[in-house]
Amino acid sequence: MSPVLLALAFALSLLLGVYFTPLARAAALRFGIVDRPDGRLKRQAEATPYLGGLAVFLAYLLALGMVIEFDRTLLGILLAGTVTLLVGLVDDFGVLAPFAKLAGQGVAVFALLRGGAVIELAELPPALHWPVAAAWLLAVCNAFNIIDIMDGLAAGVGAITALALAAAAMASGQAPLAMAAVALAGALLGFVVFNFHPARIYLGDAGSLSVGLTLGALALAIRWSDTNPAGFLAPLLIFAVPLADTANVTMLRARAGRPFWHGSPDHFPLRWLRLLGGNVRRTTLACYAVSAAGALLGAASVVWGSWQATVGAVAIYGSMLVGLLLRLSRVPMEGPP
Repeated sequence: MSPVLLALAFALSLLLGVYFTPLARAAALRFGIVDRPDGRLKRQAEATPYLGGLAVFLAYLLALGMVIEFDRTLLGILLAGTVTLLVGLVDDFGVLAPFAKLAGQGVAVFALLRGGAVIELAELPPALHWPVAAAWLLAVCNAFNIIDIMDGLAAGVGAITALALAAAAMASGQAPLAMAAVALAGALLGFVVFNFHPARIYLGDAGSLSVGLTLGALALAIRWSDTNPAGFLAPLLIFAVPLADTANVTMLRARAGRPFWHGSPDHFPLRWLRLLGGNVRRTTLACYAVSAAGALLGAASVVWGSWQATVGAVAIYGSMLVGLLLRLSRVPMEGPP
């Protein structure tokens, strides 16, 4: 596929994201779809509108439709993303219980797998394809929902992840998947213009869930092992930040006797925020840097062709990330920063 088409998809989605986001903000304010400060976890200065996810998904879908014909894989990914968007949109109105939200995600995952859209996992026995794929999709979907706790964080990390997936898809000769990933990256960056601190609009569950599921599905569809026997490890590097934060908060909340879906200030970006004196922009950029390092290593592993180098990269990067989490775990969350 021509690099010109990739650039066109990126530019279109970026411009559409910049166009649709203020419209979504105005609609959210008009209908009262806002996130109100509570003095505990939600400490923004004033009520901030949701519906950013709707703007992102519309920009992504329209830009992609303008430059490419949808094949079966893309149609399955788009269907699952749409279902998850609707589930998140209902949840943004505050009417879904946690298990109902998870059930809605399960419907999207089932539709994706039933349609045969996910084609990777060749290394596993056929009987494990569906369970492992479903676990991965639900994990990534909720990981982006969980990490959406700071201005610009989830959308920026999502854009970095999408660009890494685009590079990996191109390296493995899967141009349609690369086009989808590039379009999603552009839409997210267009949204970040309005979501970076101080945020004027939030992704909401509609955005974080649909972005997470779409990225997880793209990662499953890429043929990582065509060029590298250990290529299937690359997504662990590319998705390291949201997955690490999810594992971290799950462990800490379980230790405290709380369900993982109950909000708490256990996220490592929030601890990093306190360590940096409450500077949201510096904290967000630091998280971007950690995510970009993993994304670069993951995308590069597709062309390395060396399973030893890939395993080494996972071990070294993973060790550094664990070290960061251990350091941040000692940051007190009470008292002045």
